Formats: sequence, C-alpha cells, structure tokens
Amino acid sequence: MDNKLYVSNLPYSVTDQSLGQMFSTYGSVLSAKIITDKMSGRSKGFGFVEMETEQQAAEALEKLNGQEINGRRLNVAVARPQAPREN
Repeated sequence: MDNKLYVSNLPYSVTDQSLGQMFSTYGSVLSAKIITDKMSGRSKGFGFVEMETEQQAAEALEKLNGQEINGRRLNVAVARPQAPREN
C-alpha cells in the first residue's frame, strides 16, 4: 500500500486545511490538496491526502471511507500514479 490517498465525493465547501484536519486524527498529514477548476477556482469535489506512513494511510482509509460529511459519503482509496499526458 502507498501512503497517498484519493478522496472523492467531497462537499464543495471542503478546503485543503479542513481536508488535512479530517485526516490528522489518524496520523501525520504531509499534504492535503483539493483539486480545483482552473477557470473558476471552484472545488471539483475530490482531492489527495498524503500521510506520513502506510499504516496511518491504511487506518484513515478504513475509518473515513463511507463516512458522511455534510450529506455526502466520502470515497477514500489508495491513489494511483498519474498517467502520462499527451500534448
């Protein structure tokens, strides 16, 4: 398992900081990033969290996957490497 997690179905009100705080209960968060639309700057409803260790990531995944936040059920999974983009 990797220590980087993909988090989807997030409420649009969630920020980088609040995402990090949500995961900090389960260990040290190295980074938390909400993906935003380049044109509008609005959240796309998903993001990535990197935990310090694989064990912390596994615990966060287990505890937060399916949890309801502001009426939306979170989907938490191990992040896959980004596929190369063609120009």
